Amino acid sequence: MDRSAKSTGFLLVITGATFWGVGGTVSQKLFQDYQIDVNWLVTIRLLIAGLLLLAVQYFKKDRSQVFAVWKNKKTALQLIIFGLLGMLGVQYTYMASINHGNAAVATLLQYLAPAMIIIYLLLRRQTVLTGRDMVTVSLTLIGCFFLLTNGSVSQLSVPSPAIIWGILSGVALAFYTLYAVPLLKLYDSLTVVGWAMVIGGFALSFIHPPWQVDTSTFSAEVYGYLIFVIIFGTMIAFWFYIESLKSLSPQETSLLGSLEPLSAVLTTVIWLHEPFGVFQWVGTASIITMTLFLAWSKEPSTRKKRNTKKSINAG
Repeated sequence: MDRSAKSTGFLLVITGATFWGVGGTVSQKLFQDYQIDVNWLVTIRLLIAGLLLLAVQYFKKDRSQVFAVWKNKKTALQLIIFGLLGMLGVQYTYMASINHGNAAVATLLQYLAPAMIIIYLLLRRQTVLTGRDMVTVSLTLIGCFFLLTNGSVSQLSVPSPAIIWGILSGVALAFYTLYAVPLLKLYDSLTVVGWAMVIGGFALSFIHPPWQVDTSTFSAEVYGYLIFVIIFGTMIAFWFYIESLKSLSPQETSLLGSLEPLSAVLTTVIWLHEPFGVFQWVGTASIITMTLFLAWSKEPSTRKKRNTKKSINAG
């Protein structure tokens, strides 16, 4: 492969993963300093980013796919379920965890999803326990313990609602990852995720219509943060991640994707001045190590293959 193409791929995935992580921290800024409603932010984030991704698919790729996904009743139903339980589930629980705690912990708890997937496949007897799985689950449990307790079992270092929403975010991401596989075998990932975002945003509009917000209180700074979260932290982050797969292997892309929790932690601690204890850094290192280990190690042996050539990220 051309060296310049590979360099471009590295630049794309590094930029995309960093935007995802920083987008979570910027969302925390909006919640805490400007009292932006979680429901409203998730609604407009999904609707606008989803429509932009579909526009990219329509004008730059195979435009026929944008509407072809609705012509089959089975795939249409799968897409609706994916949009509601997968996309909306991941986005809402992640943002709620940030709102109650901080972006660093929310992002790291979301990265419990790989261990949850392993446990789920073991319970369904679709995989056999390997040394790789044991290392992954062990690093996850150690990371969670130190991250949430800072080494003290007497009290949690993170508010309980943030932990609950964060764990639910991991569960939602596990569902999102597993359920998307059949759809991604049939349609381009921009089409699948674009429509899933639109479906999730449309559904949440019934709870918090996007037009029911007092924009008169919004400063130029608020608009700037909103643009970053929607455009850079969602739409461009996903698009760059997908584009990087043209010149990088899924292993390389997922490895560099671990910059998402790292960028979320660093910006939360440095920019927002969130306190982070020594043992919480140990927990952070454990979860990031787990992500790197998964990226570099071989796939576990399974009784039922679930491979796909495409890849998606929920960040």
